[in-house]
Amino acid sequence: MNKVLIAGASGIVGSATAQLLSGKGWEVHGLARKPQPIPGMRPVAADLMDPASLASALANLQPTHIVISSWLRQATEAENIRVNSAMVRNLLDAVSPSGSVRHVALVTGLKHYLGPFEAYGKGALPQTPFREEQARLDIDNFYYAQEDEVFAAAARDGFTWSIHRPHTIVGKAVGNAMNMGTTLAVYASICRATGRPFRFPGVAAQWDSLTDMTDARLLARHLEWASTTPTAANEGFNVVNGDVFRWSWMWGRIADWFGIEAVAFDGVVRPLELQMADDAVLWRDIAARHGLAEPDITRLASPWHTDADLGRPIEVVTDMSKSRRLGFLDYQPTDDAFFDLFQQLRADKLIP
Repeated sequence: MNKVLIAGASGIVGSATAQLLSGKGWEVHGLARKPQPIPGMRPVAADLMDPASLASALANLQPTHIVISSWLRQATEAENIRVNSAMVRNLLDAVSPSGSVRHVALVTGLKHYLGPFEAYGKGALPQTPFREEQARLDIDNFYYAQEDEVFAAAARDGFTWSIHRPHTIVGKAVGNAMNMGTTLAVYASICRATGRPFRFPGVAAQWDSLTDMTDARLLARHLEWASTTPTAANEGFNVVNGDVFRWSWMWGRIADWFGIEAVAFDGVVRPLELQMADDAVLWRDIAARHGLAEPDITRLASPWHTDADLGRPIEVVTDMSKSRRLGFLDYQPTDDAFFDLFQQLRADKLIP
């Protein structure tokens, strides 16, 4: 039997992957400091920064596959590297004695090409569409440090690996630090409740240029594919839905779903962090009025991350030719990914 250990099982990627694999008969174990209940998943409570807790929690698990989709944001990139590389190293050291691991899949992202938050979208960047064969940027990046930990453990223990680089991920998770879909759903709900204009928070380059995104469900299928397909072993992959769009089109699609009017971008940048800075009390009132499950807006919305994505000064489009050539042909329209998420959020009483 395939037995997977998912680090970061409470997040957008981890929860989607747990649901997919448990539905396909895998034995699924989800590791988090405080695992959330997911049907078909067996929780494993441990701290990736605490080797002793990992050794105790994983002593008899013997997973055949590992998915790593966890990170902790730090104040500087040097700290990001120290903490997030240690998390990967500690996990792989903890499972090493069993000799059971056949494949490790690490989820990173397009900061592989765009640079870390301290230098995001600045300096000399590779041409779009981003391709996996493009060299690393000549700058410190915790994604590179995480990759290097996987490579070193694979050389030691003999498992295969895959690296997965999604663009902005659309999916459900409460308390997630990077969650554009739910952030926009909360913002649109506030605009609908108050009559506030639904204004694009980004820059002209994102409003006018082509872009793409990644549905968490498609990413989960890509993780399963790469973990079980011999020809996909020991490769880094871009992972996106397969369509491209302009925010000048998508903004209206999202507004239509919520029954509000999209305000055309007028060239003035209005970051969501500023637009939503005083909305905590307002959201509590909306939650009370509609009987919502989460009155704390900070558990749902991450305006800083949405601002980072929609404030990039360059076009961001991703090439997936490597996966296509090797047989992964899944496709997901991004507007439908948003709509599916919004419907789920409404069904789960997270938005009105």
